[in-house]
Amino acid sequence: MQNLRGKIDQLKDSLLRSISTRQITQLEGDRRQNLVDELLTKERQLQTSFKSEGTEPDVVRSSLMIGGAGNGSRQNPWLLEEPEETRGLGFGEIRQQQHRIIAEQDAGLDALSSIIARQKQMGHDIGNELEEQNEIIDDLTNLVENTDVKIRTQTRNVKLVDKKSGSCAMLVVIVLLLIAIVVVAVWPTK
Repeated sequence: MQNLRGKIDQLKDSLLRSISTRQITQLEGDRRQNLVDELLTKERQLQTSFKSEGTEPDVVRSSLMIGGAGNGSRQNPWLLEEPEETRGLGFGEIRQQQHRIIAEQDAGLDALSSIIARQKQMGHDIGNELEEQNEIIDDLTNLVENTDVKIRTQTRNVKLVDKKSGSCAMLVVIVLLLIAIVVVAVWPTK
């Protein structure tokens, strides 16, 4: 009985380590904790049955083997709760399966981490490109504003020249005609 108690304590310690280091999932840890608790209960019942005298200890001992007094079940109650993936596997095989699942999860997390890192880098690159494009747009806006001011100034100048030329145009035409007449008259003909 002392050996059984020592083994149960070792199981509890091993289970606590497995849960704290995340070697097994919380759900699996809870399932195994329930099994250890049932084992402790059965160990206490066994202790009681060895200390008691008479026919009742025999009833308690037989109930330990069939899964509880008076329920009439002949199946092992621990196997009823065990999932299909681990049914029939030994502790080492279950541990290997747990390590494989953890390795697959780690690989998935590594892949997710690299995807997120790429997305982060793409976000930084897009941000940098947007800053450059905003600077170009700001420069272009300044150039367009300067060009607009120059066009307005030149338009005013053209309108001013147009006004002034409207009254002077006749005088210029008259002066040019007089000059042409004088030149023709003075020019020697051969």
